[in-house]
Amino acid sequence: MNNHTAKHFVLQLGSLISLYLSLAFFIVLTFGLINLRFPENLSLWDVESAASSIRIGFAMVLVFFPTYLVLTRMVNQNRRASNDTSYLGLTKWLIYLSLLVGGLVLLGDMVAVIIGLLEGELTTKFILKALTVFVITGSAFFYYLKDAQGYWLAREKMSFVYAAVTSSVMLVILVTALAHIPNPAVVREMNIDQKMVNDLQNIQWDIEGYYQQNDALPLSLEQLYGEFTPSQPPEGRPPYKFEILDASGKYQLCATFAYDSTYFGNSYVDRINTIDFRNSYNNNWDYKAGEWCFEKVVKTE
Repeated sequence: MNNHTAKHFVLQLGSLISLYLSLAFFIVLTFGLINLRFPENLSLWDVESAASSIRIGFAMVLVFFPTYLVLTRMVNQNRRASNDTSYLGLTKWLIYLSLLVGGLVLLGDMVAVIIGLLEGELTTKFILKALTVFVITGSAFFYYLKDAQGYWLAREKMSFVYAAVTSSVMLVILVTALAHIPNPAVVREMNIDQKMVNDLQNIQWDIEGYYQQNDALPLSLEQLYGEFTPSQPPEGRPPYKFEILDASGKYQLCATFAYDSTYFGNSYVDRINTIDFRNSYNNNWDYKAGEWCFEKVVKTE
């Protein structure tokens, strides 16, 4: 293999790697979108996991799919200009290898989809995910099957049309998926909300410790911590509040939140709106937007 052939071989290999990374994470993104469109039987954790899948999938596709298009364009230009039979032979080996990998990916994804059905996933979601796997992987399989036959080399304009159609479909799904998850500004505020919950949980532990040592609740956070309070809300949020409710050890911790704990961007997944959050004292940390107080009881055992 001469240096010229080696260069083309690496370009072809890079093209295929970029392709299958794009396809794998595009499937991940699409599955996340399907889960958000049909949220029945999903916990809030499942919803957040679907959003994370969309973010990861979007980033990977945004980077690797354009890379694939560029590398594939370079590969095809080199193939049309090259008379090196060893290079063409190696390229065909890689193409057939990609068909094998594509077939294995298709089978693996179908196994995952069937497992979801057996675990109680909605029939609609099962059908959509199965179609997703067949369409996405099948499109790549079809492209390289025809490529191995020299179809696209002889019909350059058709290869452009195929690339334009697939790119348009991917772009539509990417934009649709982004519309179903919180934008970065909302995510930032939601992360701050979660940090505040973590702070309040730490304060709860410190109150428990104070009570065990003094057999009484502190009168204020200043008494609990002295002059230095280790946990403070971020700038722009009001200070945390502590209030004793009765002598039996019941108290409340308050903070001001930007969003409900069940808020989910443009898709509000409300699973607990019929529950009085304050009925379960020590273990419930769900909240509504605005100032919200968590009622707690000291564990006296």
